[in-house]
Amino acid sequence: SIFTVLILTLLVLLTVATFLWNLLVLATILRVKAFHRVPHNLVASTAVSDVLVAALVMPLSLVKELSAGRRWRLGRELCLVWVCFDVLCCTASIWNVTAIALDRYWSITRQLQYTLLARRRISNVMIALTWLLSAAISLAPLLGWGETYSPEQERCQVSQDPSYTIVSTGGAFYLPLCVVLFVYWKIYKASKFHMGGRRRNAVVPLPEAAQVKEASQEPQMVFTARRAAITFQTDGETWKEQKEKKAALMVGILIGVFVLCWIPFFITELISPLCSCNIPPIWKSIFLWLGYSNSFFNPLIYTAFNKNYNNAFKNLFVKQR
Repeated sequence: SIFTVLILTLLVLLTVATFLWNLLVLATILRVKAFHRVPHNLVASTAVSDVLVAALVMPLSLVKELSAGRRWRLGRELCLVWVCFDVLCCTASIWNVTAIALDRYWSITRQLQYTLLARRRISNVMIALTWLLSAAISLAPLLGWGETYSPEQERCQVSQDPSYTIVSTGGAFYLPLCVVLFVYWKIYKASKFHMGGRRRNAVVPLPEAAQVKEASQEPQMVFTARRAAITFQTDGETWKEQKEKKAALMVGILIGVFVLCWIPFFITELISPLCSCNIPPIWKSIFLWLGYSNSFFNPLIYTAFNKNYNNAFKNLFVKQR
């Protein structure tokens, strides 16, 4: 039908756009020396995971969608590879978003302790832990924890073993979800606290705070002063407040899109094996591709809030021309 053709065309465009956009971000970070530092290494790690989603996961998932009854007819070996990369790359993408949120949180709330050197070390540790945890979750079914391929039904899917489902969904989504929600709540509180403190810091007038009395008959001056606190207020927001407000907005949009894209898939992924519910395949496909679309939105969000990326994109194209 025409509707089916339009949907498949949209999925193909989503796959191509996700691959090209994240590849552009990676190329920009590699070519611009100013980006060879934190937090751009976190952005690069996210772009790597999203590029792999678009290159290795989404095309095979699209082939599965095109087959009759969404059956897997590419063999057991390719099924294992596809499921392994699916879990690995999507989990890494989710945890990379969490790492970016943590980096923004610490850069706002711990400016004195979170120096450039500490930031570099912590970001490298977060990237390493992200990929190690993602690899552990994705490789567990290959070591015998559940089955991903059924030759009789020609079915290829993530292991439906209840214990693996709880561990994998918890480690891949629900734990980072709790972390990012807590982080955004703390960022929001810190931002509101600083804004409230700025409003309270008004200029205090000092009537009669300093009085000079001149004696009419004696040739001396008597000076009396009262204790008073003087603070200053600038017109509009300071640079620091603007930076914190922008970071809070970026993290909020990043987390909001992340939750909207992935929460339908992981709710059904957790409920289905535990209650033996038969969820219609069409809804499973919709929720899965909605989660994949998060890899397309990630680079759009964190580059839209950084003018350096826009300038770097322009310079990159100008040099190529």
